Amino acid sequence: MKLQELARMLGAECVGDPETEITGVAGIEEAGPTEVTFVANPRYAMLAKTTEAGAIIVAPDFPETVSATLRTKNPYLAFAKAVQVFYQEPVYAPGIHPSAVVHPTAVIGKDAHIGPCAVVSEGVVIGDNATILPHAVIYPHVTIGSHFFAHAHSIVREYCKVGDHVTLQNGAIIGCDGFGFAKDEHGAWQKIVQSGPAIVEDWVEVQANSTVDRASVGETRIGKGVKIDNLAQVGHGSKVGENTLLCAQVGLAGSSEIGKNAILAGQAGVAGHCKLGDGVIMTAQSGVSHDVPNGKMISGSPAFDNRQWLRSTAIFSRLPDIVRQLQRAQKKGEES
Repeated sequence: MKLQELARMLGAECVGDPETEITGVAGIEEAGPTEVTFVANPRYAMLAKTTEAGAIIVAPDFPETVSATLRTKNPYLAFAKAVQVFYQEPVYAPGIHPSAVVHPTAVIGKDAHIGPCAVVSEGVVIGDNATILPHAVIYPHVTIGSHFFAHAHSIVREYCKVGDHVTLQNGAIIGCDGFGFAKDEHGAWQKIVQSGPAIVEDWVEVQANSTVDRASVGETRIGKGVKIDNLAQVGHGSKVGENTLLCAQVGLAGSSEIGKNAILAGQAGVAGHCKLGDGVIMTAQSGVSHDVPNGKMISGSPAFDNRQWLRSTAIFSRLPDIVRQLQRAQKKGEES
């Protein structure tokens, strides 16, 4: 593909030889003369001077380089689109594999692909252009929108509702039982039936081995555009607002409420019944057990304001010296 054609597809300005042949994408340190790379983080800007890439996707104000450049306001997004241009995803032809089990009462939209050993249970309704890969299981009375993509071994449990353009990566489970138990008079834990469905709105992706619990009563709801990374846990009765990111190993206890456009970084944890506002950012391994207002960035466990946390952690390593100074001062005062 010529560079000018790639620029057109990405909506970028081409600066350099438009006839440069581009055959693929690569990282800035590995890219060769027929590959395109990108710079979105300032820490990699110096590598633009030494890269052998045929072209670099950069911001409009990026300095000129020896390599040709494709200039756009969002280099990272443009590079993501470039990857999509060159990566040939498998194509799954419409049809139902003979080993798949589809209940006679299930309603499947047009152009669906249902792979080997997949199961679609009674009363299920699935929209057009679904792709359900081997060993994926759709429990009874589930409703799913169009362009659903279920990778192998993903599961949607009974009575759950899934919107349009939802992707479930391998092992993702929507609507597994919430962790609900009550002690009886003998001190034994008795299971609380988890009767409320999980609701997943449009354009959500749930990645590998993550779980969205069903609720004991009411519902668990994942808002439009939410992205859930690998090995994350959304507890029963929780609500996650639109376009929020839950990164790897994030855990939300039951009845958590997360606002829109929030980011919970890896291994962050939220205690039950806590409410985090719109735009909140929790840095990695932070834990919170209180409500957090809109727009706050918090760190630590228990989490508090990020700037204060940074100052506190800087002081922490100096504490032994500070203690010794205090002890010397105290001893000097006693001697005098």
